[in-house]
Amino acid sequence: VQLPDMTEAVEIQIDVSETSSEIAEVNQVGLEKTTDEAGQFASLKKVGKKANRSMEAGRILPTGICLSKAAIGAGVLSMAAHSAQVGLLYQFIGLVVGGILNIVSIRMIAQASVTTDRFSFEDISDELFHPGLAVFTGFINATNAIGSAVAYLILCGQIFQVLCGTNDEWRRIFIILLGVFVCMPLALARHINFMRHLATLSVFALLFLVIVVVQHVAQDGPDDSLTMRNLWLGQESISLFAYINALNNVIFAYNNSANVPQLTGETHPVPNTRRMGWAAALATFVCFLLYFLVSLLGVLAFGVGANQKDTLILDFEVDRKSPLVILALAGVMFSILTCFQFHIFPIRQFAAYLTRKARGRQANDESDDRTCCGKPLTRLFDISAALVSVAMTILIAVAVTKLMTVLDFIGAFAAAYLAYVIPPLMLIQIRRLQKGGDFSWLSMEVGFCVAMHILGLFFFVFGTYSAVHG
Repeated sequence: VQLPDMTEAVEIQIDVSETSSEIAEVNQVGLEKTTDEAGQFASLKKVGKKANRSMEAGRILPTGICLSKAAIGAGVLSMAAHSAQVGLLYQFIGLVVGGILNIVSIRMIAQASVTTDRFSFEDISDELFHPGLAVFTGFINATNAIGSAVAYLILCGQIFQVLCGTNDEWRRIFIILLGVFVCMPLALARHINFMRHLATLSVFALLFLVIVVVQHVAQDGPDDSLTMRNLWLGQESISLFAYINALNNVIFAYNNSANVPQLTGETHPVPNTRRMGWAAALATFVCFLLYFLVSLLGVLAFGVGANQKDTLILDFEVDRKSPLVILALAGVMFSILTCFQFHIFPIRQFAAYLTRKARGRQANDESDDRTCCGKPLTRLFDISAALVSVAMTILIAVAVTKLMTVLDFIGAFAAAYLAYVIPPLMLIQIRRLQKGGDFSWLSMEVGFCVAMHILGLFFFVFGTYSAVHG
């Protein structure tokens, strides 16, 4: 019997085995590559998710950005004008001391909010003191907010005039259109953290303004009116009122106290004093850095005396056809319109407090309120207050044109009260309630609160006089 030749079969089997091994190796390499890519994708996704979580409403970063944006507005644009009067050294010291006191003030307000579980100045004052003081504090808070919002609309009108070269009649029309079609819709947001992404963009918009001022100094050099003496020590023969008004402007520039109670209530996951302390430090650092850069560069670029105008907006009027200046001024308008919204919330809170008292309702009881058109009456009253407050600011901004006067008055009258007068009293009252008979006026904490309160009263009284008559 002739047996079949198995050589070819064996060779084919060997070839198949080798091919299978190669395929297995390729599959293994492909699997490892796919696993590595999946791991890299998972890592990127994890980083992205972490970045997204850091900007979630109520976390430290967005809260700090909202606090800084509530402060950085019209005040930054008049920093150079005040620095040209009193000198960079005085301005630097004022910014440092004001920044430290601002952090302390925010922590006091946040602690009062967390302790009382109330998240507006009116409700905290009602809980700790008396409804009469709550109404007075709410009135001051609303005055501060209206004055700040008016300043922002005035600036928008100035920017429009600088860019377009129009007369005052067109400025008024522009302010009305801007207020009705931009400010009113944005003012309806329920929570402050709704503005966190716009606030981030607006901070970068102001940084672009700083870059344009740097470019102006690099191109034209320091102004001819400058000397080492008037750069650092200010002009000769200026009055005491100029120094007081410069501090009023610093107080206004750090003016974010009005939003602290509501932002404390929105902190994640629960209202927390420590988180607000970190957010306050972040916001104050951003504000200080921007303010001092603008003070230094603005004086270097435009000098002292007649060369230095009311705001940087008017300083750039001669270069209004420059593309960089146009972009910078447009960015400033976007930034101050964002800041405008933060100052509508305190007006709404005061209106909500008055409405709630008139209706005989308590704080935080919107859930069981009557509804109309599918919304609780509390929310409908809130929307109405937002629209009316924007309308009021439009009317005032149409009639007023002098910005520095508005800023100095608001910084002295309202911002000083909210930052330095009422927060120390809140903390003292909390300690009295907590310690009872063990409370002592001689403790270091209480002594610091008393000193801060006296400083606030000085700016509240004499600072207001200086802003009006100085």
